Amino acid sequence: MSTLQIRQMPEDVYQALAFRADRAHRSLAQQAVIELRQLPELEASQRRQQLLSKIEVELVNKANAGATLSKTPEALQREDRDR
Repeated sequence: MSTLQIRQMPEDVYQALAFRADRAHRSLAQQAVIELRQLPELEASQRRQQLLSKIEVELVNKANAGATLSKTPEALQREDRDR
């Protein structure tokens, strides 16, 4: 297992980590590992949300484009003749 040493950690960050570790009855190292493990999950969650939003926009655009295609063939032919 790898190790990590952090130097010159800001005091407020240290105190917050120590507080959360104390509340959870963990050591500082255990709490730091738990919190660091959450970071990729947060990143993946944000990427997943962006992808879902992009898919939603594409579906709405396709639905809007499909609205013109949902006309009957007669209506489309009539519009073509009128042009």
